[in-house]
Amino acid sequence: MATRIEKDSMGELEVPAQAYYGVQTQRAVINFPISGWRTHPDLIYATVHIKKAAALANMALKQINSKKGNAIVQAADEMLSGKYHDQVVVDVFQAGAGTLYHMNINEILANRAIEILGGKRGDYKVVSPNDDVNFGQSTNDVIPTTMRLAVLLNSRHFLPVLELLRDTFAKKAKEFDSIIKAGRTHLQDAVPVRLGQEFQAYSAIIDDHIRRYKRVLEDMTVLGIGGTAVGTGLNAHPKARFIIAEHLSEALGMKLTVANNLMAAMQSMASFVGMSGTIRNLGLDLVKICKDLRFLTSGPKAGIREIALPLIAPGSSIMPGKVNPAMPEMLMMVCYQVAGNDQAIAFASQAGELELNVMMPLIASNLTTSLKILENGIKTFVHRCLDGIAADADRCRHFAERSAALVTALNTHIGYLKAAGVAKEVLTSHKSIRQIVLEQKLMTEKELNKALDLDAMTRAAEIK
Repeated sequence: MATRIEKDSMGELEVPAQAYYGVQTQRAVINFPISGWRTHPDLIYATVHIKKAAALANMALKQINSKKGNAIVQAADEMLSGKYHDQVVVDVFQAGAGTLYHMNINEILANRAIEILGGKRGDYKVVSPNDDVNFGQSTNDVIPTTMRLAVLLNSRHFLPVLELLRDTFAKKAKEFDSIIKAGRTHLQDAVPVRLGQEFQAYSAIIDDHIRRYKRVLEDMTVLGIGGTAVGTGLNAHPKARFIIAEHLSEALGMKLTVANNLMAAMQSMASFVGMSGTIRNLGLDLVKICKDLRFLTSGPKAGIREIALPLIAPGSSIMPGKVNPAMPEMLMMVCYQVAGNDQAIAFASQAGELELNVMMPLIASNLTTSLKILENGIKTFVHRCLDGIAADADRCRHFAERSAALVTALNTHIGYLKAAGVAKEVLTSHKSIRQIVLEQKLMTEKELNKALDLDAMTRAAEIK
């Protein structure tokens, strides 16, 4: 493979001739062959947005000349269109803080800018990755800003998926609203509910998570850019950070502001821990909902089977005709991974020391990965499972009518102890509640008919 020789502060090194990255990236490739995992696209786009905004700000403040600045902006625009992402080659597990990934981006933009100006890749006298692309910036303020912007970029996709999930549950709630079924607590018979009520509760749960997500998303709009190495702003024009924030606001279509205390914004990982915790909590509720669906569809002949999930694939290599609840199981695995990522983020967030948290690459990778797999998992679950769930109304009513917990409706008529006695006799004699109550003359038939109105039992909380 053809190579070129590049030089950095540590000496000379061969770099692939056709690579847009340079010597510092090549050292990272050699030093950190750890996982083969590459940087998430949202992080790449976020970093390039920052580089473009910084070049525009530095030109406006006459910190770099317009010839170099415009070439950097053009290179950034090309990268924002999707080019050169294959040149981002530094492993997720790298030297702390994200310097090597940061320089990977700086070198790509510098080498493309060099080409735009008629030079050859690696000739950093034309455009320098450190002195020009990175002018007035540091890894220590760029990476936390990158992480915030990546979450904001992801929100364009993630929030609509959450809303889709909420709305689909609400649609199924209306579809199933008239279906009476047995309620269950402790996996034991409980008083009746409507299947639609269960799905409406799921919709409300997701709506609550949407509100929590929106609240923590606001933390991502406050940027620590301009703090440079330790938050003091050394080597950056004092006005640059405000111009950068203006350009980023315009590019992303949202209001971004500069933190009052740059040092705090660079040190604290609290906003990322908050976002990770928010989607972890969402995942925990999704696991519960998926377990419910698996339980309700159990069978088909030897289980509950009150609902049927869409059949998407064979479920056994040995049992013909067996089909499993694959989509809920997929989403549960995604949620478990999100919970694991959150634990790593929590550990990494407290590993900061003095002016810097060097574990930012791990936090950035885990958070963007969690958001993306949860987004894809939910979207797939909605389209390939939730949309097509069907209910067996007769089977639902069958279990509801045979639930011993129906005696609860008699408490206000005959008292708890007598109702408990009826329940015991139901379970031992296999007589119906109606038969036992009438035989013992505990209530009249008219009173009993009213008390055992299953639909009315499910509407006790409704204000009339």
